Amino acid sequence: MTTPRLASGVKVSALLRRVSSAGGFGTVLARGDATAGSIAIVTREAGVDTLLSAMFDMNSKSGGYEWVPVAAAEAIPGWIERARRNDPDLWVIELDIADAARFVAETLGND
Repeated sequence: MTTPRLASGVKVSALLRRVSSAGGFGTVLARGDATAGSIAIVTREAGVDTLLSAMFDMNSKSGGYEWVPVAAAEAIPGWIERARRNDPDLWVIELDIADAARFVAETLGND
């Protein structure tokens, strides 16, 4: 039996609201499928840009996902271009707030 999951558009909206209410800024760089699109997050902290993506956690007993850095700085646009070419349903969100990875983990969790 599969566990129901929140729609991607709902997850993105919740993340952007949480970041905004904490005094940060978030925006949608690329809109994906509202129901089942994957999500990638560009974080900007202390002048450093990092791209996070959910990757299957091989060490997790629950079979969940973990948000891991997949690109940094100049490599981010190329990663996004290749990823959206292969998956046009991918959402790309940018967050500008201290400890952005914490907001991502708390809001989007490990699914």
